[in-house]
Amino acid sequence: MIESRRCMVQWFFLLVLITIGCTAKETNEEEAPNIVYILADDLGIGDVSAYNQASKIATPYIDAFVAQGMKFTDAHSPSSVCTPTRYGLLTGRYCWRSRLPKGVLRGYGKALIEGDRLTVASFLKENGYTTGVVGKWHLGLDWVLKEEYKDSVPANEGAVNEYGMVTQLSGDWVDFEKKPTDGPLHHGFDYSYILPASLDMEPYCYLENDVLTDLPTEFTPGNDLNTGSYATGAFWRPGKISKDFDFYEVLPNFINKGLEFISERKDENAPFFLYLPLAAPHSPWVPSSEFVDASGAGQYGDFVQMVDAEVGRFLQGLDEHSPENTIVIFASDNGPFWKPDFKERFQHSAAGIYRGMKADIHEGGHRIPFVVRWPGKVREGSTSDHLTSLTDLLATCADILDDSLPDGQGEDSNSIYPVLMGNTQGEVQSPPVIHHSSQGMFAIRKGDWKLIEGRGSGGFTEPVSIEPGEGEPIGQLYNLKEDPSETKNLYQEKPDVVEELLQTLQEIKGE
Repeated sequence: MIESRRCMVQWFFLLVLITIGCTAKETNEEEAPNIVYILADDLGIGDVSAYNQASKIATPYIDAFVAQGMKFTDAHSPSSVCTPTRYGLLTGRYCWRSRLPKGVLRGYGKALIEGDRLTVASFLKENGYTTGVVGKWHLGLDWVLKEEYKDSVPANEGAVNEYGMVTQLSGDWVDFEKKPTDGPLHHGFDYSYILPASLDMEPYCYLENDVLTDLPTEFTPGNDLNTGSYATGAFWRPGKISKDFDFYEVLPNFINKGLEFISERKDENAPFFLYLPLAAPHSPWVPSSEFVDASGAGQYGDFVQMVDAEVGRFLQGLDEHSPENTIVIFASDNGPFWKPDFKERFQHSAAGIYRGMKADIHEGGHRIPFVVRWPGKVREGSTSDHLTSLTDLLATCADILDDSLPDGQGEDSNSIYPVLMGNTQGEVQSPPVIHHSSQGMFAIRKGDWKLIEGRGSGGFTEPVSIEPGEGEPIGQLYNLKEDPSETKNLYQEKPDVVEELLQTLQEIKGE
């Protein structure tokens, strides 16, 4: 009898332990936050009035979002152009470690993310998330080629033009009736609705779950091709286009699709991850009629104001469907395409106080707006000067979920979770950050110091490259704390700092 009771008690406690374990597991799953990542395209840090009070562009919705979270003042894209930044963001790995050491893919570029490479999406999916991407992909797709062109693919990575764009395939070779064999669904996304590349690159079409929504059987001759200022205004290149494609509706369309994804998750128990890489305000600058002449920065400024309004519309819809325990990150993929003549004409600095623009190795090419909102977790209206890169997303997600990354994955990713949780006492040290220009020029940032391997911008700003004369410095060194606009080159005055940074750079590149 006593033995029977003892067994019953043991079974009772075992059942209690099992119940507690299950409850704890369910609680952890419930506490895993939804994650939304909004990535603007070519938005400058000086465009957002919360970062630049002198901006000629009104950004009330983004400003309101900034007030709800933590604003980072020293955040950077890993590259100063599109494709490599997106690779780094999703993989936690610098793109120059991949088969694309520099430049950007065109719309027919081959899939860039390696098949065995962990991505933010695949990591979160393994942790019970429903994952989706809506927007500009620009990481290549493995299009199926027509039979007669299957041997036409170049053995190397293709031709690179003066702007760093890589041409690998011709649209005439592609069999559009067959779905690509590699796309977002092969890299951790449960759902995808994408534009293959930038909004000014063919093919102009959408793919939903790797299937074209409409075949690009039409042809556009391009637009604003001879305005005298390359890739500005309503500029897009000639190429194949589908009948359902309207350049002026791409931005609202992505916002609508993003909201649909959010809405469809409201009855699910699993948390969700939505990657929302917008194709704006990258050219073509195509603001809708209500935003024309609305800003003080021309057609570009008008388009930025439309981006601001559409981001605001998305955030309003998100808050209606998922008001609690949702992390929202807002950033840009690189600096703005804003030439010196535009700066002078409109008296507007899209890169703020920073030197250069998109594609450049200088701060204007890669210092970006970066804001994180997490109600009840991240302090509202807070500011951080912590040095961070967009490659840090993967490690941060792992830290949030109290998980670890597999060996050899996300090797350039460092968690900013402690910073988000309010660690402002200096305990969180940022490792050195590598910058990379469109033409492959390297720079390293460590503390207040920034070293650039070479002279010139390495990107779009002239001079792109400078051959040093006798006795001149062969590189650039700036103290960004004292000289954030990079006006005084200290390369020859601080040889010890140069030597230390060069050694660190080579060590990181050699990993």
